[in-house]
Amino acid sequence: MHRVRRALLSVSDKTGLVDFARALAARGVALVSTGGTARALREADLPVTPVQVVTGFPEMMDGRVKTLHPAVHGGILARRDVPDDLEALEGIDAGCIDLVVVNLYPFRETIARADVTPDEAIEQIDIGGPAMVRSAAKNHAWVGVVTRPADYAEVLSGLDANDGVLPEPLRRRLAAAAFAHTAAYDATVAAWMASQVAADEGEPADAPPRVWGQPVERLATLRYGENPHQMAGLYAAAGPRVGLTSAQQLQGKELSYNNWLDADAAVALARDVGPTGVAIVKHNNPCGAARSPRSLLEAYELARACDPVSAFGGIVATSGVLDVELAQALADTFLEVIVASEVTAEARAVLGRKKNLRVLVLPAAAWPVQGRVLEPRAIHGGLLVQERDPGGVDVRRARVVTQRAPTDEEWRSLEFAWTVARHVKSNAIVFARGDRTVGVGAGQMSRVDSTRIAAIKARETDPAGLVGSGVASDAFFPFADGVLAAAEAGATALIQPGGSIRDDEVIAAADAQNLAMVFTGRRHFKH
Repeated sequence: MHRVRRALLSVSDKTGLVDFARALAARGVALVSTGGTARALREADLPVTPVQVVTGFPEMMDGRVKTLHPAVHGGILARRDVPDDLEALEGIDAGCIDLVVVNLYPFRETIARADVTPDEAIEQIDIGGPAMVRSAAKNHAWVGVVTRPADYAEVLSGLDANDGVLPEPLRRRLAAAAFAHTAAYDATVAAWMASQVAADEGEPADAPPRVWGQPVERLATLRYGENPHQMAGLYAAAGPRVGLTSAQQLQGKELSYNNWLDADAAVALARDVGPTGVAIVKHNNPCGAARSPRSLLEAYELARACDPVSAFGGIVATSGVLDVELAQALADTFLEVIVASEVTAEARAVLGRKKNLRVLVLPAAAWPVQGRVLEPRAIHGGLLVQERDPGGVDVRRARVVTQRAPTDEEWRSLEFAWTVARHVKSNAIVFARGDRTVGVGAGQMSRVDSTRIAAIKARETDPAGLVGSGVASDAFFPFADGVLAAAEAGATALIQPGGSIRDDEVIAAADAQNLAMVFTGRRHFKH
């Protein structure tokens, strides 16, 4: 590898561009650039050669053609140890390009605009940029390629440490990132084009996408998967982190595969119960949730009271601010992970005494879920993709189907139970009183068994806790036995989707027990 003497810069994302270019120039690197990038460098009083000087041709067709030229691609692709390559460059009076700094037109951002037109989107399909990136990445034995402003500092450090030569491992790493960059870009364009074809052929806008998915990169190698004999890693799409992967870990051991799964489930439930609420999850199922307008400490104590045995070794999440009072209570039991939108300095000091406890801060801006989110799930040989269950049912608008309507307090219990039931593995039964769970039955093959398990667990912690409670079922009761089991446990109101062929029998059983029951018309299976 020769020293980096000449760099070509052409970027849409100009973050850090001028400082990086100035640092290259200070190291004796000649700058070649295009269009807006060249203008930005000239405005910063940096010496820059326009690409049309290199090619001998002006930019054409409103910039559609400017770098697709042998003087550019020959300079990038020439193998410095192949005399014929170098002679070919000399034959067109061109020189080598040792560093290519390129990122692509903002296609993703353009198509995200609600008012974008097809013509506008098409003009943001980059041609010359990906070609230069791929040329440089292919010839990474001789050429460095930079597609991310975040890599500028490492490139400069590499040059300084090696007398102006980019180290081979760094060149290879940059090339791998470059191919991932163009792959993600092409995947976005392909998905958009497929959506245009689908629209032409009359598919509804909310149909599953014909082309879906992005290349993902490994963020971490995990110790193992669900079990020690299984390999596992954490991955995310290239670009800014979103959701739980954007959390900052304040302390504790590395998160395991199961920790990530459970923390994600806890965050999803905590998001729904709100900033005055606390969610506790164990093995991907809620074992308690509560809200309190008075304090998060009270919310946590109420949530934990639902199933304190299962809460041991669980995950606690809140979208509120974790203060010192709550921290002291959390530190009194064994927990795997805590997630909050903020942790006060005093709370950090308390939790810091438990060195292995993983504490994550997920900023408030990262909690909301924007728009329609598609979720993949692997099957052997393929993927299932579905829209994330958005919830969003106004429980108080549900249809009352029994002779008696719920009281105000029963409505409150039903609202909370229905909120939590969406996060419980099917078959799901949730008992709630007010803004707290008092019993959870999860993952049983029979709905009546889920009801009985929830009641048994509730009686173990508070024998009178189910009296006057509301019950949520994620799907319809196929028989009256589930309703009778809920009534026997002490429930006075039920909420369910309805839709069974035996709805009349189920309603009659509820009336016979003087229960209030409402139908939402929406199911919440979670497999």
